[in-house]
Amino acid sequence: MVPILAVLIAAAVLMTMHYRQERANERNKAEALDRTAALARSYERDVVTAPNGFPGQEAVRGISERHDGRLLSYARSEDSLTTTVRFFGEYEDTSMFGVSHSRAYRCYSVVLRKGADGVPQARTTPLEKCDVI
Repeated sequence: MVPILAVLIAAAVLMTMHYRQERANERNKAEALDRTAALARSYERDVVTAPNGFPGQEAVRGISERHDGRLLSYARSEDSLTTTVRFFGEYEDTSMFGVSHSRAYRCYSVVLRKGADGVPQARTTPLEKCDVI
């Protein structure tokens, strides 16, 4: 009877630890995804304030890399610029065996259009799926 009780207590403790670790991992991942949103806003601000109107593809690639992003697509016309950028945020993923460092990825579409006054207006939208992993 005592060995069965000890096994049940150990199982309950392990299940509780696992549950708490999963909740902590979910919180850490959510915080990392929030950081990607901040990176996307910072990227948008730098692209909007680039000199000489809409920057070229290599300039946009450099801006995205400065913000831990990867430029996935670039489409430029006379009055608009549309880019898709994948950003990542790092977080700690814990388990009973230790801590590992993981990355959470999120893609954003950034559309810049020249306003009536000639000043670029930006719209940043998070995407549900990235075409490239």
